[in-house]
Amino acid sequence: MTAKTYEVRTYGCQMNVHDSERLSGLLEDAGYVRAPEGTAEGEADIVVFNTCAVRENADNRLYGNLGRLAPIKARRPGMQIAVGGCLAQKDRDTIVKRAPWVDVVFGTHNIGKLPVLLERARIQEAAQVEIAESLEAFPSTLPTRRESAYAAWVSISVGCNNTCTFCIVPALRGKEKDRRPGDILAEVEALVAEGVTEVTLLGQNVNAYGSDIGDREAFSKLLRACGRIEGLERVRFTSPHPRDFTDDVIAAMAETPNVMPQLHMPLQSGSDTVLKAMRRSYRQDRYLGIIEKVRAAIPHAAISTDIIVGFPGETEEDFEQTLHVVREARFAQAFTFQYSKRPGTPAAEMDGQIPKEVVQARYERLVALQEEISWAENKKQTGRTLEVMVAEGEGRKDEATQRLSGRAPDNRLVHFTRPAEPVRPGDVATVEITYAAPHHLLAEGPVLAVRRTRAGDAWEKRNAAPQEKPAGVMLGLPTIGAPAPTPAPAAGCGCD
Repeated sequence: MTAKTYEVRTYGCQMNVHDSERLSGLLEDAGYVRAPEGTAEGEADIVVFNTCAVRENADNRLYGNLGRLAPIKARRPGMQIAVGGCLAQKDRDTIVKRAPWVDVVFGTHNIGKLPVLLERARIQEAAQVEIAESLEAFPSTLPTRRESAYAAWVSISVGCNNTCTFCIVPALRGKEKDRRPGDILAEVEALVAEGVTEVTLLGQNVNAYGSDIGDREAFSKLLRACGRIEGLERVRFTSPHPRDFTDDVIAAMAETPNVMPQLHMPLQSGSDTVLKAMRRSYRQDRYLGIIEKVRAAIPHAAISTDIIVGFPGETEEDFEQTLHVVREARFAQAFTFQYSKRPGTPAAEMDGQIPKEVVQARYERLVALQEEISWAENKKQTGRTLEVMVAEGEGRKDEATQRLSGRAPDNRLVHFTRPAEPVRPGDVATVEITYAAPHHLLAEGPVLAVRRTRAGDAWEKRNAAPQEKPAGVMLGLPTIGAPAPTPAPAAGCGCD
């Protein structure tokens, strides 16, 4: 009998990307196989939507996609549709009421139940809605189908204890719960044994790690412990909160060779007034002070951020303060968002909602300023010799330009001339930067050296077997430090 096929469609932040790897692993563990790349819409036997609730129009997007599948499912009685993630946690029974052809609805806390719920829906011929109110298992303890052979997410905590007025995530993901350090390090060591050479430590508020176990320096200790794992070449983390960014973390970053010179730290606004209204527990001086300390300890660090434009009550003076911080901080990259109402958040009910045309105009000014700064900062890389980890799917024009693409230690995207010798994703190429654009660097000369790695061996082994290539994920928002083949790095939910 032919195995049933599945497709997972992912929207949202890096948490959802990691969850989707687990959903794929669970389904394959249950005997399903990934639908081949290029499979027509609705041709997979199981379609799973892993949703995000951060944007105002998230539900419209979901129900539009479900609507397109309704007539297809009517023609294919054995087909099943499941909806999980943050929107499922929020809307619950509403999903089945609005889209009665959905078979399974599950929440952020019980992704491990998906195969059981699918089977129960098939046997009972009735929709199954199961939303757990608390975490049943850390995502990283479930089976996985990782999208990359050489880079991996590792969850160190779930949930968030902050109460930012624009963010619905704590209500959907729950209070912060930390994973035991020994379990985290055991997973990292197992990944390295499989050939992974880069890990990204993942948490909704990653540097608050330790609050659940009563150790304020737990995160810096974890970074240093990762530095002692033989074969682990690159360590990244996302996303930290300025409130919890302490000097011991900066020291650990600077003193641990495999912790990369990169920091993504959400700003959200440069105005103290707006930060207070957002319930962000830091102010402009504190934020810029952290940047100054990081640059003093790690001069070549690339720093990126998230910024929300048009938060309720934001005045022109408030917005000018955001532009001031952008000029002072000189971010390598900023992921900018126009404020979007999140139903169920305090900000959605605040007075002083900003007209769309005003938000748009401010947004365009911010983007123009940041583009100018990104380009100037990237130009400083010209002439530098960098070790680039070759990535899969990062360069859309690589075939046409006869180039390869990858990430520098600071996570900048580098396109470089394809050498005569074979180079695999996960291998490391040493190149000299000759040109800079706002969002990437070019190395147009010959490659100076190629280092074949265990990660490249792992990629080669995975792709030598007759199997379908991973189809990747569809992201509603960008993410930072995502293992290839996910898109270029960016922020989380915009709520960290």
